[in-house]
Amino acid sequence: MSRLLTFLFGRLPIGWLQLTHSRGRFVAAVAGVAFANLLVFMQLGIMGALNTSTVAPYAMLNADIILSSEDGNTLTDGGHIPRVRMFQALGVAGVRDATPLFIGNLPFTLEDGTSVSLLSFGLNVAKPAFTNPGIAAHLDRLSLESTALLDEDTRGMPASVIADLQAGGQYSFETGGNTLTAIGTMKVGGGFLADGMMMMSDQTFLRVFPKRSSGAPNHILIRTDDGVSVTSVISRLEAALPAGNLRIQTMAGSAQSDKAYMSTERPTGIIFGFGVFMGILVGLVIVYQVLSTDVADHLREYATFKAMGFGQPFFLGIVFEEAIILAVFGFIPGFLVSVGLYNALVAVTGLPVAMEASRAVLVFLGTLTACSLSGAVATRRLANADPADLF
Repeated sequence: MSRLLTFLFGRLPIGWLQLTHSRGRFVAAVAGVAFANLLVFMQLGIMGALNTSTVAPYAMLNADIILSSEDGNTLTDGGHIPRVRMFQALGVAGVRDATPLFIGNLPFTLEDGTSVSLLSFGLNVAKPAFTNPGIAAHLDRLSLESTALLDEDTRGMPASVIADLQAGGQYSFETGGNTLTAIGTMKVGGGFLADGMMMMSDQTFLRVFPKRSSGAPNHILIRTDDGVSVTSVISRLEAALPAGNLRIQTMAGSAQSDKAYMSTERPTGIIFGFGVFMGILVGLVIVYQVLSTDVADHLREYATFKAMGFGQPFFLGIVFEEAIILAVFGFIPGFLVSVGLYNALVAVTGLPVAMEASRAVLVFLGTLTACSLSGAVATRRLANADPADLF
């Protein structure tokens, strides 16, 4: 390693030699940086799963514009809007078609007594264009009474049930005094709000949720004419529809708003964000303690260099070298352990926790920055040190 670093730096790797002079301290420092990386990775991973599961339902839908209640914070959270808004929107130039969307959380109990909750969506099955191709292919079958498509990634659902559905079988279950029959699957995944998703016709939805009214859907989905600017259609809708408790957004804009709300306003997102901050703070403190102790232990040697005419940039280079070494050696085990824990979380909870390349690069760059900042602070003592006072 010394030869490699000598080749890379073009000089004797003083920082590496100082760090490895005390192997126990070096191992402890690397372990501390790795632990800080692990904290950040886990918080970012869970926050990423929160964001992914928040916008996952949008992947089932195929629309350009969504009309929602103004008091709604996310797709699955908010009040209802009058169905008459759909008919008013259909009269606006540039609107090709529209359909209501019903959403509700449906709990039921498996044969083994396990409770499962399904985020259920009700749509007009005569309009398959409002769903993605995978769901649209099965939508006509949902016209049968009390039938549904079941999320194959539903947390807690027996694998045998999903396999049978994928092979063309059916699965019936009781919920709220109603019998529903799953006749196929779709792939969405569970999240923090429910164990999985379920798609059914709007008529089946209203039977399963008897307190809901066909005149008050959760949202209205709108598809625009080909070649028409979605922004211009939104402007026309805002002018044509009554002002008040109504929000008009593009589907992409709505998804981004949902993510922003979950990350910055919901307690869960704030807690995970604070966890990221704490991980960074832990890393800064650990590296600063290691580097400042190293500077103190070798203060006489640094003073000798200073007396020989070496300036502050030289000392900064040595400490930055140590900081980079700690960052690299600490990042690798932190990354590997995080990947293992991500896989364990997916297996246990079913949450969409995945190691993204962008996240790994971001954490690595953040580690380098934090270590370099700690190194810069640790060399302050050298800046004003007088070699004559150190001997």
